Amino acid sequence: MGNTFTWLWALALLHVALGAAVPETDSRIRYDNYAVYKVKYESLAQRNLLQQLAEDRENVWLWHEAKDELHLMINPKSLSEFEAEVLKVNASAEIFIPNVQDLIDIETTDNSRASSDEFGWKRYNSLAEIEAWLDDILARYPVITEGFVVGQSYEGRTIRGIKISYKSGNPGVFIESNIHAREWITSATATWLINQFLTSDDPLVRTLAESHDWYIVPVLNVDGFVYTHEKDRMWRKTRQPSAISSCVGVDPNRNYDSHWMENDGASSNPCAENYGGPQPFSEPEIKAMSEFVASIKDKVNVMLAFHSYSQLLLSPYGHTEEELPPNFDDLMEVAKAYADAVEALPYGTVYRYGTAAGVLYTASGATNDWAYNEQDIQISYTIEFRDTGRYGFILPPVHIVPNAEEALFGIVALLDKCKDLGYLAIKY
Repeated sequence: MGNTFTWLWALALLHVALGAAVPETDSRIRYDNYAVYKVKYESLAQRNLLQQLAEDRENVWLWHEAKDELHLMINPKSLSEFEAEVLKVNASAEIFIPNVQDLIDIETTDNSRASSDEFGWKRYNSLAEIEAWLDDILARYPVITEGFVVGQSYEGRTIRGIKISYKSGNPGVFIESNIHAREWITSATATWLINQFLTSDDPLVRTLAESHDWYIVPVLNVDGFVYTHEKDRMWRKTRQPSAISSCVGVDPNRNYDSHWMENDGASSNPCAENYGGPQPFSEPEIKAMSEFVASIKDKVNVMLAFHSYSQLLLSPYGHTEEELPPNFDDLMEVAKAYADAVEALPYGTVYRYGTAAGVLYTASGATNDWAYNEQDIQISYTIEFRDTGRYGFILPPVHIVPNAEEALFGIVALLDKCKDLGYLAIKY
């Protein structure tokens, strides 16, 4: 363990010497010399002790959690505490993103270079740009598209979606995107898919688009998404203040009323990144989403919740590892079809799959569990997009189209397998 930290500590001292994060002149929060570490552990006790560090929103941020490792972003001012904690629990750590701000600056530069009046996928688009583009799409394709409103956010923004339907009698696919604010690749992929469904001449895409009804919400967590563009690139949660803490926001993907807060599947600490909220559906965005999906559940055969990062396809259950869903074998067969299709592409990207609790960790109150358990949508997945940690949430714009292509071909295979197994029978 000492050897593990010899070079880490030298780097840590350099980080501290360089200084901690300071606000930018335009008020955006900066992450100068904040580093992301991969911390490997062996026991649940080690994991629980390490997670306690991430309860401190000022110094430690949880980026990713798996069965045997955590990815933690560390404030340079707290590196000594971090080192002591890792030593204390006899875990091991290695740095894989030495300076988060460097990645943010590169992303900003790439976005600026690709900036134009035309909406596209060479850069990440703001909420206002996405909504203007949706307006244009709805105006250009009035026969096959229809806008819908999910509801209103805490800050009063409208949560918008688009339905694409070429003919009656199609099975329905619902895509939820950007429930976590900082996961920009999700809304970029969702809008790219919308464009492909409407404009592609590829026979495979045409069959996919025209054989299903698509309900797509490009940005569910609208307040948080705007906040990541205007203030804090690394923000995850909603923006509703807490009545019991100065910390703001709830993890919206722990706020659905399905096994809410069971089995330590979310935190009760308002400062934690996975805070489940004071009660289920406390967040107006999630309450509205639940009501909208419930109103059309008889038209929805498949629920796909877009996330990043890790390259995973996660089925129910998230709230327990002790029990498997009744159609587990089918869910794994469908997930394998997605993963195989993606890996067969020239990029060779590898996706793993399994239940959320089995592959990662217990997570209760999530979209895919709620859709499966409470709305009887029997094909329901969380899809964690690129990558596995090289860039994490700050995936360079050059990855947008490759990631979206992988999602497209993965969904083709997923729905083909669903059809073979009888899950796309009309429900109404």
